[in-house]
Amino acid sequence: MATAAITLTTLSTSQPATAQAVYPSIGQVVYQDAGLEKLLPKGTPIEVLASGFVWSEGPIWIKNGNYLLFSDVPQNIIFKWSEQDGLSEFLKPSGYTGRGTYSEEPGSNGLTLDRQGRLIACEHGDRRVSAMPLTGGGKWTLADRYQGKRFHSPNDVVQHPTQDSYYFTDPPYGLPKRQDDPTKELPHYGVYRVTPDGTVTLLVSDLTRPNGLAFSPDGKTLYVAQSDPERAIWMAYLVLADGTVGKGRLLYDATPMVKQGLPGLPDGFKLDKDGNLWATGPGGVLIISPDGKLLGRIDTKQATANCAWGNDGSTLYITADGYLCRIRTNTRGAGF
Repeated sequence: MATAAITLTTLSTSQPATAQAVYPSIGQVVYQDAGLEKLLPKGTPIEVLASGFVWSEGPIWIKNGNYLLFSDVPQNIIFKWSEQDGLSEFLKPSGYTGRGTYSEEPGSNGLTLDRQGRLIACEHGDRRVSAMPLTGGGKWTLADRYQGKRFHSPNDVVQHPTQDSYYFTDPPYGLPKRQDDPTKELPHYGVYRVTPDGTVTLLVSDLTRPNGLAFSPDGKTLYVAQSDPERAIWMAYLVLADGTVGKGRLLYDATPMVKQGLPGLPDGFKLDKDGNLWATGPGGVLIISPDGKLLGRIDTKQATANCAWGNDGSTLYITADGYLCRIRTNTRGAGF
């Protein structure tokens, strides 16, 4: 999803970027199962690395360079952050290249890096999934329509761990009038797959607000978050031999947490090497076991949009409303 709870006006790093930098912290880790202490030792701080964003999203760690990229969707910018150099603007425009004002959220959203080393971006304003080499050169379109009809606003994207296909979601959040926008061309909010030859397949059409998505470490399960406050859930789908998915099953229902007033909805997420979901949702980042048990949450006190593993794979970077944060863990990201 993409609704900022606060708006800060000045972009800033929290500390001068040095190897010995000490960053301020926010929030706390909430433990609901003793098993979480093995993953996140008690007392681990949630560090604030930078602030001042309108709605930060889509973090991705670039190993070849040791830096993080992430979107500010309303500002139509991809930012870059590194320990050495701090915060800088990486790409503008990031998701809308037309004239004038398009919507409140025109920029890129979810980002990933494919096995060719290209930055893959979900672009709200240009209504497509794009690919761009990090070494220089322009973008090209991976997918911008299904059966001749334009997507609404692709939101999050991931490449299959062993196949070359990309899987992405398409809710209405980037349209000027969202679900009521007159330029909508598709009747559903889908989960799609695009193959290297450009073939687009609709995989799931019955979710009201598909959002973040990720694969299990073995690539046999596709998880999808639904950012609908009336049914705030994560679904699990068996990936079939042809790359499509079977019937979904409910993994975890966070609707009661939404009703309790915890900020945020199911959004972007990543998995660790053991298959646990580190999933942004009501109350921060929820840590959910593969069998659907809530181990606890990283409570940022903000509506939290997405996360990504970085550094040696044990650091979790978090985009939380106007903030870029991180937390050190005792696990590693899947496939890192």
